Amino acid sequence: MPVLEVENLSKTFGEGELAVHALREASFSVEAGELVALLGPSGSGKSTLLLCISLIQEPSSGRIAISGRDVWRDGPLGLDDRRFRRENIGFIFQGHNLIPFLTAEENVGMPLVLDGVKQGEVDARVKDALALVNMSHRAAHHPTHLSGGEQQRVAIARALVIRPAIVLADEPTGNLDRAGGRAVMDLVHEINEQTGVTVLLVTHDPVFAAYAGKVLRLVDGALQQAMELPDAGAPPDEDLTLAQ
Repeated sequence: MPVLEVENLSKTFGEGELAVHALREASFSVEAGELVALLGPSGSGKSTLLLCISLIQEPSSGRIAISGRDVWRDGPLGLDDRRFRRENIGFIFQGHNLIPFLTAEENVGMPLVLDGVKQGEVDARVKDALALVNMSHRAAHHPTHLSGGEQQRVAIARALVIRPAIVLADEPTGNLDRAGGRAVMDLVHEINEQTGVTVLLVTHDPVFAAYAGKVLRLVDGALQQAMELPDAGAPPDEDLTLAQ
């Protein structure tokens, strides 16, 4: 059973002549352990699709299933749906979204604390997550004392600490320079290989998309093609282009 199933998903903003069709009957699936890239230019509907999958934005029509559970089936989310989201979907934002007055370890542990996990388990899982992203030595530092790349590593640890069914990464390299972006993508690929965590990566950059095993191209809200990349994960050449 796929970790993620998307069937005929559509999202329309507004009505009549002012209607904007952000998504048009998109369908795809992501298997357990896959690293899949969703590639498209700005305005193509990537973020809208990710917001629907992450249970933040309700689609206009279609179906989404995560680990076999249909979501949005009955309209707006209930308490059980929101808890399901917290426990099963890790989210990596472009802008880190770390809480500035908390240390790195406190930021990583916050999702567990909010769900009432016992402190001993919080401490153990935070320690493991920070070690996974090579940030154990910066655990006591606040975000303002970390570089952009280090902040994104902490954000990745926060997404992983809940042991999610799937990690959704929304342009995770967008606020970094080229070298920093490559380092983050090297890390995401390494974690995917080591732990088997399922990752759906949104990007506009074909170089970073080439880290994935499968690339889905989104154009004007519609999925145009899916490409299998047998050599995924090898550091791609900067002049790489994916077939139009």
